[in-house]
Amino acid sequence: MKIAVIGAGVAGLAAAYDFARAGHSVTVFEGGPEVGGLAAGFRCAHWDWSLEKYYHHIFSSDRHILELAAELGVEVLFKRPDTVAYHNGGFYPLDSVAGVLRFPAFKGLAALRFGLVVAYLRLLSDGVALERHTAHAWLQRWMGRAAYGAVLEPLLLSKFGEQHYRDVNLSWIWARLKARTPRLGTFAGGFQTLLEVLAQRTVALGVQLQLNTAVMEITPAGGGVTLTTAAGAQQFDKCLATVSPRQLAKLAPALPAAYRDTLLGLQSMGAVVLVLALRRQLTHHYWFNLPKVAGFPFLALVEHTNFVDAAHYGGDHLIYCGDYLDAGHEHFQLDKAELLARFLPEFVRFNPDFKTDWIRETWLFRTPYAQPVPLVNHSQHLPALRTPLPGLWFASMSQVYPWDRGTNFAVELGRRVAREMQLPAG
Repeated sequence: MKIAVIGAGVAGLAAAYDFARAGHSVTVFEGGPEVGGLAAGFRCAHWDWSLEKYYHHIFSSDRHILELAAELGVEVLFKRPDTVAYHNGGFYPLDSVAGVLRFPAFKGLAALRFGLVVAYLRLLSDGVALERHTAHAWLQRWMGRAAYGAVLEPLLLSKFGEQHYRDVNLSWIWARLKARTPRLGTFAGGFQTLLEVLAQRTVALGVQLQLNTAVMEITPAGGGVTLTTAAGAQQFDKCLATVSPRQLAKLAPALPAAYRDTLLGLQSMGAVVLVLALRRQLTHHYWFNLPKVAGFPFLALVEHTNFVDAAHYGGDHLIYCGDYLDAGHEHFQLDKAELLARFLPEFVRFNPDFKTDWIRETWLFRTPYAQPVPLVNHSQHLPALRTPLPGLWFASMSQVYPWDRGTNFAVELGRRVAREMQLPAG
């Protein structure tokens, strides 16, 4: 078959790799100048490794991306960095039983109830049935107000905002507890290294990789599709679009109204990430979970070089200030200097000695589609991978549900839809 893939992110490249290995003629269209999508990285001249624009790591349970890395011969590095949560002016570990027992917000039976509920959820083999409950209501009932209010409510509120957090379903919490591990991994050279090796392997197999080539429209053509770019129109037997739901609705106006309504009905959050290169180490922890109610203007502070050695970055100490926000939030409009002015006063809460002259360089990255918002009975409202248009398939991070978005599940989705697209018609 002659197959098009729209988007050179993790899912699109994984699918293209499998299509090419099966002998199909494949063209990948990518509107940007590089492969990788939301997992892409960048590199300063004095760095040996790339740094992800949006903070990334994998878990030791992420078998799909680990299998792909093994196929490609890319080295994976694991360690267990420190992760902490904020409470009443201090930062405390919560990634172990001992940490839970010592967490100062848990008094009396709160720690026991927290531990029992977490253990129950982790033991469930399939959490999709939990989607009929909101996490907010169910956790308050079974975990108790004290334990829920100390940890998980601030997490939901910070991640999904006042507008959404009470409506997020319980399956989302189950998936985070089920799939995540305290051991975290990355790829030698950074995620961009894995993605570039994957892209090079697909090109070696005959795939045409067209960067800086945005698809402007998808139209039906007999049993296949026609893709229109600035260079003209090309016809394909099948097409896999790995774009956002709203983007697909815009690109394919011939989609039936019911399918388009399903696409447009999906809710999501955008991401704003400010990256700083410091001359000195800020803290000794990797990840800080930060409640907005405590006055922090971002969801997480991540000191990447407490996970990956600063020697790979020419001695720079790299900090992410990350947040998930509605696309209309003012942080999507403020420039980098304005965001720095809002964020930097908080740094003394992490290190009282912090001075602005520690900053060597800063970068700002934003995207309107970064975190799906899974509502009650979410599985009943997901668009099918095979769209109603003949020859057109769709794979987005919204469809990795019940799992949370991430590179591991992007690999699984891309390879799964590639298998389905190669099945005989009928």
